[in-house]
Amino acid sequence: MFKSLILSASTYPVRILSLGSPQLASNRWFSCGNNNDKDNYVESCESTEPPIPMYQRFNESIEVKRARLLYQSRKRGMLENDLILSTFAHRYLNTFDAQQLDVYDSLINGPSNDWDLFYWVVGKKETPPAFENPIMDLLKEHAKNHARENRTRQPPLY
Repeated sequence: MFKSLILSASTYPVRILSLGSPQLASNRWFSCGNNNDKDNYVESCESTEPPIPMYQRFNESIEVKRARLLYQSRKRGMLENDLILSTFAHRYLNTFDAQQLDVYDSLINGPSNDWDLFYWVVGKKETPPAFENPIMDLLKEHAKNHARENRTRQPPLY
């Protein structure tokens, strides 16, 4: 049985190695950019990952939503966002009404890539219109840390 291994998913050309017999080894390169060598180049790099729909929560009380958003703000899997979002949630989450909580929920759970969220918040990339709202503006101001607070650790839970 033929098996292949792609060593990287970057935009740089990558060698496709065969884990099966040597006769099945590929001499082609795989890349998602432009390349002048059309004979040994794969042009199409469309994403084959299915979209993940947002989980719908029904009849979630405002207290449960606040607790969930506090947890999700602290546990992002990326330290940069953990620190920004946990300090933001500590400061503002208890003051948000139900509509503001919904907007914050869509902000932190909508983008599929936490790096996108980070780059939007710190101003490295332009925020898409779908995520441009007053809560995002407040989050951007919070990330600037004008008061020069020590935000090297997450705030206590209680």
